[in-house]
Amino acid sequence: MLRSPQDIPWYHRWFSSDYLLLYPHRSVQEARQTASWLIESLKLAPPCRVLDLACGPGRHAAEFARRGFKTVGLDLSWPLLTAARRLDAAKIVKRVRGDMRCLPLRGRSFDLALSLFTSFGYFQPAEEDALVLREVHRVLGTGGIFVLDFLNAPQVRSEIIPQEEINLGDIRVTILRWVDEAENRVKKLIKLCDAGQERQYLESVYLYGREDLADMFDQAGLNLQAEFGNYQGAPYSESSPRLIMVGRKSA
Repeated sequence: MLRSPQDIPWYHRWFSSDYLLLYPHRSVQEARQTASWLIESLKLAPPCRVLDLACGPGRHAAEFARRGFKTVGLDLSWPLLTAARRLDAAKIVKRVRGDMRCLPLRGRSFDLALSLFTSFGYFQPAEEDALVLREVHRVLGTGGIFVLDFLNAPQVRSEIIPQEEINLGDIRVTILRWVDEAENRVKKLIKLCDAGQERQYLESVYLYGREDLADMFDQAGLNLQAEFGNYQGAPYSESSPRLIMVGRKSA
């Protein structure tokens, strides 16, 4: 039986060429700074094996690979993986299409797993997000590190921008944001008007708090090692722009 568009999960539709059009500012330079901070903070060195979950266009995966790390980028989106292939002209990153809840990867095959820029909290029911952490635990070797970069729920609630309008050449973009209290999710409706035709996409992310995520780490067998509020290493607080959590697999 064919499914209606309403039955298709939002992340199957949104991570497309329109997503790449809207977020060109997520640059290679930013990825270099992020990789440098993580490598220094976590004391990483090649030939550490790195998994970039929901790697998108692959800028972080490419940066780790350029520095000598054996890197795999995984994503569900064909358009984003295609963009990643164009970015990686030297073909130094292995790219895999797959679902984070059931990784098509061998157990204990990585030393570091990354989930950057809110690539978590997508699934409904929310319990399926726990499957992602269990899969991360499975593919990490003993002592392996997991870095989760997530939105900071208190900051989102206090500083959400309800409406924003952007011009991308001849395309008019309207973005509506709100917190769905009944579902405890932050949602974003993106409307692109191009030559009189409108395309709409939805983002929907569960608003996990710091304690929620700490409990999920613990249940997945990932010992919480550190927390940061940004990519400059500032301590986490409820007013931080991000919630970055570092866990380690003990066994």
